[in-house]
Amino acid sequence: MYSITTDYFTDTGKPFSCIERISNAGFSYIHWCHEWSTDHLYSNDEIEDIKKSLNTFELKILDVHASYGVETSWAALDETQRQAGVNLVKNRIDMAVKLNSNVIIMHAPEYTDSIRKSLDELQPYTKSRNVKIAIENIINFPVVDKYLSDYGPDFIGLCYDSGHGNIEENSYEWLDKFKDRLISIHIHDNDGKKDLHQIPFTGTVDWNRLSKLLAKSSYKKCVSLEVSMHNMKINDENKFLAKSFKAAEKLSDMIASSNQLF
Repeated sequence: MYSITTDYFTDTGKPFSCIERISNAGFSYIHWCHEWSTDHLYSNDEIEDIKKSLNTFELKILDVHASYGVETSWAALDETQRQAGVNLVKNRIDMAVKLNSNVIIMHAPEYTDSIRKSLDELQPYTKSRNVKIAIENIINFPVVDKYLSDYGPDFIGLCYDSGHGNIEENSYEWLDKFKDRLISIHIHDNDGKKDLHQIPFTGTVDWNRLSKLLAKSSYKKCVSLEVSMHNMKINDENKFLAKSFKAAEKLSDMIASSNQLF
């Protein structure tokens, strides 16, 4: 069983045609990544439509990429914008619950008093709904360290992004340090210079090393791809998804083989 992001082609609007293709390609889960960088608040009706689509194509939500708005942000210095940003995150938490997921992913901005205030407000909200926030490395592991050090694993875990990690120095060492806090993964490849979201095994990520780290980590869910067509020179969605599925299968086998060593 493998997962792929909904925004492999576009990240706004309603991805129902993408969901159908994802199902036809053999995936069992999706990482909901639509509207992750907008101010869009999902209504109950929209979430019900998503649930119906998932049921129709026999897919499940693995996790939800939560949001930085354009005009709202949980890290904003302006209190009105910050509170609106917190409400945006709460909207994604509620969305995750309604779609039977227990993890939302957030990028880690600089660790400021505004962020701490937002996290303190969100902590009881997430716990009451049995949802955890996975802080994603965005080429800033020293910042991620502060989040994971100040808040416990019952509230915050790590989302390891292999593409970001391939650009950041010492990311494997950081992942090893926090392997027991890993609750989500974003798997993709690049050239070690740019965040390209390419299919695994097409760039320079050290998959042998990463598979061993994932095998001994606390993450026990499926391989989850966060890949994009735009830097792959593949124009056919079905061909792109088929190649992505084979890559997820290969990496999953590598992780399974590594697990036998531990």
